[in-house]
Amino acid sequence: MKMISIDDARELVGQEVGVSEWRMVTQDMIDKFADATDDHQFIHTDPERAAKETPYGGTIAHGFLTLSLLSTMVFEAVPRLEGTGMGVNFGFDKIRFLNPVKCGARIRTRFHLAELRVRPSGIVEVHYDLSMEIENSMKPAITARWLTLAMPDRTGEDA
Repeated sequence: MKMISIDDARELVGQEVGVSEWRMVTQDMIDKFADATDDHQFIHTDPERAAKETPYGGTIAHGFLTLSLLSTMVFEAVPRLEGTGMGVNFGFDKIRFLNPVKCGARIRTRFHLAELRVRPSGIVEVHYDLSMEIENSMKPAITARWLTLAMPDRTGEDA
């Protein structure tokens, strides 16, 4: 994983800072997410019924499944900040689910660094404007402003 300094990251505000790899959304992923969240609506879990009764031609991923994939996508696409350890979610502004992700579709996410602020505590607040693309589709699956916190690296400190 590439690392950059906070000063170098500040220079990237307003720019695209990473694009994740393509990731296929499978029925197995959808079914496991349905089990984990107890959301077994047929549009997600019954391929035959979804093919007959929806305009999608089959099942679609839960919106929150696609949203949850951002955690792994940001890790593989965006450089880590030097001097920070773990990252945590801080929230979202204006999430929009614009296009359903059909089972078997491939998705990836583009991350633009919208804001970076170092708090007095040393925590770095990072905001990304993101767009989750669906392969061969003009319309993205998700757009959002994602707020994250990069926590100062505490390795080696006394507990």
